[in-house]
Amino acid sequence: MRPENSSPFAAATLMPLQNPVFRSIWTATQISSLGWLVQSVGISWLMATTSASDLMVALVQAASTLPAFFLSILAGAIADSLSRRGVMLAGHCLIALASMTLALSVGLGFANPWLILGLSFLAGCGFALNDPAWHASVGDILEKRHIPAAVTLMSVGYNVVRSIGPALGGAILAFLGPLTAFAFAALSDLVPLSAVLRSKWRVRSSPLPRERMTTAIHDGMRFTAISSEIRVAIVRATLFGLSSISILALLPLLVRDQLAGGPIVYGVLLAGFGAGAFVAGISNGYLRRIASQELLITLACIGCSTCCLLLALTSSVAVAAIALAIGGAGWVVTWTGTDVCVQLASPRWVVGRTLSIYYALTYGGMAAGSWIWGAVAQNYSITWALEGAAVALLLVAAAGKILPIRLWEESDQGASDFTPPELALTVRPRSGPIVVKVEYSIPEANIEAFLHCMRQRRRVQSRAGARNWTLQRNLLNPTLWTETFRTPTWTDYLRLNHRLTVADRELGERLAALQVGDCPPRLTLSIERSTSPASDRQVQPVPFVSRP
Repeated sequence: MRPENSSPFAAATLMPLQNPVFRSIWTATQISSLGWLVQSVGISWLMATTSASDLMVALVQAASTLPAFFLSILAGAIADSLSRRGVMLAGHCLIALASMTLALSVGLGFANPWLILGLSFLAGCGFALNDPAWHASVGDILEKRHIPAAVTLMSVGYNVVRSIGPALGGAILAFLGPLTAFAFAALSDLVPLSAVLRSKWRVRSSPLPRERMTTAIHDGMRFTAISSEIRVAIVRATLFGLSSISILALLPLLVRDQLAGGPIVYGVLLAGFGAGAFVAGISNGYLRRIASQELLITLACIGCSTCCLLLALTSSVAVAAIALAIGGAGWVVTWTGTDVCVQLASPRWVVGRTLSIYYALTYGGMAAGSWIWGAVAQNYSITWALEGAAVALLLVAAAGKILPIRLWEESDQGASDFTPPELALTVRPRSGPIVVKVEYSIPEANIEAFLHCMRQRRRVQSRAGARNWTLQRNLLNPTLWTETFRTPTWTDYLRLNHRLTVADRELGERLAALQVGDCPPRLTLSIERSTSPASDRQVQPVPFVSRP
């Protein structure tokens, strides 16, 4: 891993915009985000004025984020197995459909709280499809060294729009009514749809057949569970989302009940949140140079906790705007840091799935948080809910002592130079299970270094798809060590080797260097044969050895 403070990724924040495909989609996304923020202001205020339930108001946030919890993992597997561009198109179609239906229902007078929640849920389904595919496509469109800058630009762009959109939404609501706000949002949702249709980019193709969806999901979850950097980033982000969503979920109630304001005040306060996020976003590269990611996220959690506490205690719009600016800064620092951490720790073959799991759990945390803090506000008070969220955010900051965000691991798949061994028998793609044995002859002086490398080897092979990995030492010949694992089929064995990154292959070279003499490790490939009576009637291949 490269020291974070020496990373070249910290510079050139605007470099990704020189790529025409990224620039086109990024710009269209900002226009769509502006419409979505105007629509969100309209939905939240419409719900606050048409429903007497505080919980229903808070559930607006839950309805738009909950679909990501259920659909993102499937969407990530689809994005890694099919066309990411096609998945983005499908997601934008759902978002546009939800926005147009909402505008029509309001115009015809059919809108009610449950319809609003239902359409918010449908739009959330569109975001659940689009977001993993779009973020995973960044690595296809741009060079790897520009990914952190691109992620920062995506966050900064959204928060620039956030500083404008809510105020614009509040003005439209106050002077033109909710129908105009929803019509504006529906039109803006057509812009990214057009941009993705016009744009094309090259994606590295695989020589292997497409994975089955269940296998793709299993492999993505397995990779994520084994990767400590990704796992820790997801846990911290989920806890942060569960606690910090109280700021946005309860803001309409705070404006209505505690500040006695209207849609203009609501829009101005959201603009304050966006302004703080914008300042933190443009400072993100500099902040990463002077502080570790763990320290930045800890300070961001403390900032959001301070925001919740100030909102709970103030009745001043000015103080609330300052508090929200602090909360917005903490919001963007945390989400940018965890997003980039997951991106850089994921090879291209699985990045859509790791990001989808990240989004599923973080959005699930935000949906749960919206419900929890809304229920506390309804059964007790808004003050209690915000104070509880402030304490929870301090606990998330303290969790860094147990689950620290590690330095970003650069994981690049690189060009695969794997050549399958020549087989003595004909093996079909779905033949299996395949048993792989690698024999090492290790002198006593190299055993400690060998075991250290094999601990890494187990993680590497298991993340790429190896199952039942074991290491044995020969009792009759103690210098002989055997690494054994299985893959379900021959295709899975080939896929495992194509998935190995440059760093993974360098680990194999270090292991070979620990061998006695100049001979490479001895590879043995076998196919399991069942001894059941039914299989005896079928022609079965027998084990064979492929020698170096």
